[in-house]
Amino acid sequence: MNEKHRLNWSEDLTIYHALEHKERLLAALETGNGLELDLSQVNEIDTAGLQLLILAKQEAARQNKSLAIIAHSPSVRETLDFCNLTAFFGDPVVITAREHS
Repeated sequence: MNEKHRLNWSEDLTIYHALEHKERLLAALETGNGLELDLSQVNEIDTAGLQLLILAKQEAARQNKSLAIIAHSPSVRETLDFCNLTAFFGDPVVITAREHS
């Protein structure tokens, strides 16, 4: 169990499915020595979704595991920036040429 698990997330991170999302994130964290989240397909994120990401980051640290967001959708990037949490997660944020145009 020394490799990272990658989770490609395509559902919205909103309050409507927060409990299922919490269970899915924590279960994925258990499967390896770290977790990579691809959030490039997330269309909507609210404060409940943001709290889940914070919880997952804190739980990873508690377990001495890594958690990295390896791809951000525009809405995830905007929410992290608006809440001044980009540095908290510490992951590189890439803006694609398609988004920038």
